[in-house]
Amino acid sequence: MPLLTAFCVALLGFSHNANALALTIGDFHELGWVANGWPSGDPDRLTYVNHLIGMALGTKGKADGQSYTHTTLLAHCRRAAWDGHVSGTGAGGLYTYLFAKYDGPNYGSEVWYVGNPSGIITIPSTAGGVDLSGWTLFRGECGPVPDGGTTVMLLGAALGALGIARRYIMS
Repeated sequence: MPLLTAFCVALLGFSHNANALALTIGDFHELGWVANGWPSGDPDRLTYVNHLIGMALGTKGKADGQSYTHTTLLAHCRRAAWDGHVSGTGAGGLYTYLFAKYDGPNYGSEVWYVGNPSGIITIPSTAGGVDLSGWTLFRGECGPVPDGGTTVMLLGAALGALGIARRYIMS
């Protein structure tokens, strides 16, 4: 019995680390990079994250006065949501994207997919030799992607073909 108790205590002792998420620059959680990312108020950050989500995988582009680089990580939600965002030094709840700003206008901003973490998220305190100046967690608007009209077009084409086939078969 003492051996079983020691085993359970050892497992419980390490369980707090099982949910921890340690992010690094360029890791497999990285959604993309915004070169300079300034201004960097929360509404600006939301714009930057949503632009990255909308980019094709592995591409670079310019918009909103920024230069964006999207990694090959597929965004799991179609957009980040303003509702429920949190900035600062502590957060609780379920979040999908983490925006980290490094040294005001002098470096850039990193965006990671964090996938509703249930533990502590650790982010780099420096990037490119400059310090972290702030961060924001955003919830993702996840759900079915709306149909672009292709289904309706295919249904119309199929019904039209059936109507033509019926005309020739019946005559």
